[in-house]
Amino acid sequence: MTLGYIRRVSALTEDLDVMSEKLFSLSTNGGNEFCGQVINTSLNQLAWSTSKADLRMVFIAGNEPFTQGSVSYELACGAAKEKGVVVNTIYCGDFNEGITLGWKRGAELTDGAFMSIEQNSKTVYVPTPYDEQIAALNDKLNATYVYYGESGEYRKEQQIVQDNNAASYGLANVAERSFCKSSHAYKNSSWDLVDAAKDNEKVIAETKSDDLPTEMRTMSIEQRKVYIKQKSEKRTKIQGEIQSLNAKRQEYIFKNTPQSTKDKMLDASMMKAIKAQGSAKNLKWAEGC
Repeated sequence: MTLGYIRRVSALTEDLDVMSEKLFSLSTNGGNEFCGQVINTSLNQLAWSTSKADLRMVFIAGNEPFTQGSVSYELACGAAKEKGVVVNTIYCGDFNEGITLGWKRGAELTDGAFMSIEQNSKTVYVPTPYDEQIAALNDKLNATYVYYGESGEYRKEQQIVQDNNAASYGLANVAERSFCKSSHAYKNSSWDLVDAAKDNEKVIAETKSDDLPTEMRTMSIEQRKVYIKQKSEKRTKIQGEIQSLNAKRQEYIFKNTPQSTKDKMLDASMMKAIKAQGSAKNLKWAEGC
């Protein structure tokens, strides 16, 4: 996203709670939009994968000319293409105006997608009969997370904070976040003992008692293992239930959202580009995505 000023928000990360925290802290102040500089900044400051099998993408959105700033957008896009990074552009306004202001050209230079959305249109959330059920399951899912380590308790608290951030926009956002948490993409080995044990079971025995939740501090190593196994099995069951309900939810939304509305939604535009470019690398998509 282009902002009135440039600020490094976060390094590339697999921690979705950290990314949620950073995104909810974002604000824009209007003004100039230096697209070339933004692209250059992303290329130089982020640790991009060098694997040809990975999908490397930038999404840049705005409503000012793509040509603004002292850094040439053509040179920046050229550097992105050389690095294997696809630049996708989203003009917030009329499609043809976006072409005139260079947004389409910016995408074409890296074989990216050019899209336009109506900047003043509010995101439409379709309430479904499954939202409350998914929200209830999310609470049960949270109970399967067992913090460990010096920062574990804080990270566990942040999980709830980001749930509340999603809830501030309504049940639909809670359902979307819950589905994400039910997928393989939501992994918290750095602070959750259940995820960490899947990578290395030794962590169960090696963690100091003081770095565990109160209920685990007097457990023997064997009791810890049984406890974590039970939490893992319960989590798998709940995640499956969420995914099943989400499939029904997505079908309901698809049937009850006018096509004209779908075409104007930012997330739909982004997912269309991601799937098209990901398919070229033989990437597969989980059901409901």
